[in-house]
Amino acid sequence: MRATPGPATDAEIPAYLERLGIPALADVHVHFLPPTMLEKVWAYFDAAEDRYGWAWPIAYRADEEERLRIARSLGLAAIPALTYAHKPGMAAWLNDWCADFARRVPDAVRCGTLYPEPEAGDYVGRALAAGARLFKVHLQVGGFGPDDPLLESAWSQLEEAGVPVVMHAGSRPLPGEFTGPQRVRVLLDRHPRLTLVVAHLGMPEYWEFADLAAAYPNVHLDTTMSATDFTERFAPLPDGFPDRLAELADRVVLGSDFPNIPYPYAHQLDALARLGLGDEWMRKVLWENGARLLGLGGRPGPRAARAGAPRRRSAGRGRRS
Repeated sequence: MRATPGPATDAEIPAYLERLGIPALADVHVHFLPPTMLEKVWAYFDAAEDRYGWAWPIAYRADEEERLRIARSLGLAAIPALTYAHKPGMAAWLNDWCADFARRVPDAVRCGTLYPEPEAGDYVGRALAAGARLFKVHLQVGGFGPDDPLLESAWSQLEEAGVPVVMHAGSRPLPGEFTGPQRVRVLLDRHPRLTLVVAHLGMPEYWEFADLAAAYPNVHLDTTMSATDFTERFAPLPDGFPDRLAELADRVVLGSDFPNIPYPYAHQLDALARLGLGDEWMRKVLWENGARLLGLGGRPGPRAARAGAPRRRSAGRGRRS
């Protein structure tokens, strides 16, 4: 299998994509959040050494305009604004913010979220009717199970619409009462056609979530932070697992966690290239599979192709703009 070396720096990404023969990146795991929420997320990671035992400097700490410019310069064809709720009444407000973000940002992917509450089916239905194309759920932060009966109507509508849901269900970097594959399997038994994207390849339950991807026709795995030097310290890919990823080539999609990553964006692409699964696998993961899920067609977004090389703050400085 021919394997083109991955980019060493963000500035090398456009040339790398050209060598692969793909027009852009289809990254399904990108966070743009309301400013007050983003500040709290950054403050959480600023204290990561106390929580995790290691530092987590934010590599792309900048205002929204600059983060959008960087995302386009990295080659993102479309820009998700993944949000996630952790208490009642929050999801509907976040969905309204995502709708406004999509109105302001022409290359945005309109996103949504949900939380187990009686209103969930109603606001998910409204978001879908208004054009939401990607949802996000974080089981550890949200503190709920995906099989909660209050979510039944929401899941039914998402399954019928075929709209993908990025779900953080794995038990790393922190476990939760509802993390792990068991409850996700219960959900999929109820809704076997649900388009589910398991974040971080399901770390550290890699094999179990890969089995779900093989067993259910619309389950995917996203690469967010996987195989990077940072993550290999606490959730390394198991021996033989890259071969499993090769078997699931049509179900693996690019994710990054931009902007809240502690290393340059290029390192995620290089880490995947280092798996040695070949250029065809990389083309599927970096572009084809995500473009299919997001309905991007064969062309990059309106600004991705025109953007110049990024100006990135040092990952080690951790300063706010």
